[in-house]
Amino acid sequence: MLLAPETQLGPYKITSPIGAGGMGEVYRAHDTRLLRDVALKVLPASFTSDGNRLRRFEQEARAVAALNHPNIVSVYDVGNAEGVHFIVSELLEGDTLRQRITPSGMPTRKAVDLAVQLAHGLAAAHERGIVHRDLKPENIFITRSGRLKILDFGLAKLRRPRELAETVDGVSAAHTGVGQVLGTAGYMSPEQVKGEKVDHRSDIFSFGSILSEMLSGQRAFKRETGAETMMAILNDEPPELSARSGVVPPALERIVRHCMEKQPGQRFQSAQDIAFDLETLSSVSSTPIMPAAARKSWIRAAAVAVAVIAVGIGLAVM
Repeated sequence: MLLAPETQLGPYKITSPIGAGGMGEVYRAHDTRLLRDVALKVLPASFTSDGNRLRRFEQEARAVAALNHPNIVSVYDVGNAEGVHFIVSELLEGDTLRQRITPSGMPTRKAVDLAVQLAHGLAAAHERGIVHRDLKPENIFITRSGRLKILDFGLAKLRRPRELAETVDGVSAAHTGVGQVLGTAGYMSPEQVKGEKVDHRSDIFSFGSILSEMLSGQRAFKRETGAETMMAILNDEPPELSARSGVVPPALERIVRHCMEKQPGQRFQSAQDIAFDLETLSSVSSTPIMPAAARKSWIRAAAVAVAVIAVGIGLAVM
């Protein structure tokens, strides 16, 4: 159901459509009370027909709204007008991470900078007990100023197993028969694929998959079909990033692989730890390294300076 410009949903007046996806249509709207432009996402009726599920989602949306973190999109309101359920959030200008990833990947320094922001945003949510469950490049936004924002926290809870046919470039997530699958194939954790109960460490696996793709330009587990992709997540090791002619430092590759361990207990146990390691790596790599010839010249100059000082001291004593 497309909403025409000037359509009024409570205090929000639709201005123009922004886009649409499996979890609803997004519009630019004007808040007539606070006189500001906002992003308004209309949730599909098929996702909001279950009252209990909808109430759980609204509770989580309010929890996200209380986070107030610079790397999580600000949620202003959750509403219902004439049977239309919607979420109101800050209006962002920029691109999704999907639009920023090129076939050859991103410069390492830029990828690490964005990954640090992503880790900080996840850490803030996880500390409040909020798990994303559907982290992927389409749900990560980069503003024109370079600020990373995580979108759509909690929306995965709305999905039913039979509705999980969301397709991303031909790779789909579906019901496996083991349990309820929530997420997008290619970025799901092994426990999601198996339909097991997930916690914040599932987001950490997805984080690793995204960072791997940012660095290489290729999805870590993409296969011909959704079923093959999910089998790869369960059984295959992620590709080696060092194959990129040594562009990716070994320490960074170790961080990525540690995020993508098959067993949750073997991964990083917090997103804050990931942020710390990435920041440490970034600070070390940004320290200028003196070429060997320059080091030798510096050492010779220092030796001469010491000798001159020693002679001066000797003369002073005499």
